[in-house]
Amino acid sequence: MNQSPPIAGTNAWRSDPLLMQAAENFSEPVRKDLDTLGRFVRNQEALDLARLANSEIPQLRTHDRYGNRLDLVEYHPAYHALMRRSAANGLHSSIWEKTASESGMRHQIRAARFFMTAQLESGHLCPLTMTNASLAALMADTSLFRRWAPRVAVRKYDHTSKPLAQKAGITIGMGMTEKQGGTDVRANTSRAEPLEGKIYRLSGHKWFLSAPMSDAFLMLAQTDRGLSCFLVPRLLEDNAGNGLRLQRLKDKLGNRSNASAEVEFDGTMGELVGEPGAGVRTIMDMVTLTRLDCALGSAGIMRASLAEAVHHARHRSAFGKTLIEQPLMLRVLADMALDVAAATALSMRLARAFDEAADHRGEAAFARVMTPVVKYWVCKLAPAVTYEAMECLGGNGYVEEAPLARHYREAPVNAIWEGSGNVMGLDVLRVLNRNAGLFDDVLGMIGNDLGEKGGATLEVLAAAARVCQTDEGSARILTEQLALAAAAAELRRMGGGRVADAFIETRLAGQWRSTYGMLDARHDAASILDVLYPETN
Repeated sequence: MNQSPPIAGTNAWRSDPLLMQAAENFSEPVRKDLDTLGRFVRNQEALDLARLANSEIPQLRTHDRYGNRLDLVEYHPAYHALMRRSAANGLHSSIWEKTASESGMRHQIRAARFFMTAQLESGHLCPLTMTNASLAALMADTSLFRRWAPRVAVRKYDHTSKPLAQKAGITIGMGMTEKQGGTDVRANTSRAEPLEGKIYRLSGHKWFLSAPMSDAFLMLAQTDRGLSCFLVPRLLEDNAGNGLRLQRLKDKLGNRSNASAEVEFDGTMGELVGEPGAGVRTIMDMVTLTRLDCALGSAGIMRASLAEAVHHARHRSAFGKTLIEQPLMLRVLADMALDVAAATALSMRLARAFDEAADHRGEAAFARVMTPVVKYWVCKLAPAVTYEAMECLGGNGYVEEAPLARHYREAPVNAIWEGSGNVMGLDVLRVLNRNAGLFDDVLGMIGNDLGEKGGATLEVLAAAARVCQTDEGSARILTEQLALAAAAAELRRMGGGRVADAFIETRLAGQWRSTYGMLDARHDAASILDVLYPETN
């Protein structure tokens, strides 16, 4: 009695009006595909796969029974099943393909798929994100790109440990950070010595090698001309190992289904990508794409968590009413729903900028300025939203049978991966100081979409920018204000009505808040939830 029914059997696509609206210009075949994916991520079998992939975590095998080096990570079959499905959906390759039904909207369509898949399970998305983004770095070398792009742009997943030429599909990981430097990759000590042409021999270590069973890795190492980027295969053409010695797997807070390793290497062969000494510049295009995925993944985790909370509140009774009829609970849920809607809209808006940047100056400016902003704000929201959603379920949310515990553990990783909050703030300042014209273009777009409510907001942003020019420590203030303004503008542009109005009044003109549930009676909390989380049968 008085237990909410499982959310399994519903549809993550049809129950998300905001996402459906963001995808209203997608082709009919794509929308049908998204409907199928929406059913899949709420299917009980898929939910079980997600649970098993995280409870049966990867295991490292450094040697075989005879003492020979193996350097293999073994995953549960549930992980491989998730990888096969997501690879078939093109999450690692679709923006590089020439699918007619996705023309002109490849980033946005992939973003919608990624967002919904993150609601199911986020750990397996890590190697798919890196594979997708790796081709952006490989574009620095036309020959490399032509050789590797066809191997990546195959919607197949092959987890067997074989040389590249024998694989049905491949994944590409990355190894950037080292013990002594972390984010400061210029402090890397790994060395690369030239052998012949663009082939180098690498020696050193990586503190985090993401997805160590990838078929190749992008790595940074020092040459005589400075930090450079290399493509390093895991196995050589004769099936011999390439000197990558896995030391141990990281025992991470979350992201449990995805293995991350410490690795040492000696005599490891790698091919130079881009120019010697230009490693950071070469890798940045890859980083930009991964930051979009960080935001999309965090938005998906928040959507899944709040969907569980709303579903529970509609079916659980306390003190003579369903929880959703209790005024305090109603306002807490609606308050969270505003942030989740804003995070979703803003992440999809960034994906649109990626699609249109080549043809529109304003969209190119938005992509450059707002990528660190969106990554910062959306990823920062996720732990707070996920925790509050867990509290809405009470003890039922705190136990491992519910997905909320897994979502909560997963929530911090995207804020840390590919640049912490401070790194994002510094990136915003870099744009402001080097090309203020891009900043002005973005402010103009935000003001245009906000309409009559935009004047005061633009004044606040301009003032925050002026402060940042003399006070680096205020970068987070500017970054967050930019995110709030851009999210409000996108909700308004989408015709968000009372959802947009409530977000603007509480986030742009409201008092400082540190918890949810601060909506006052002027805002129709029940209507906000009904619009964003329609009741499903």
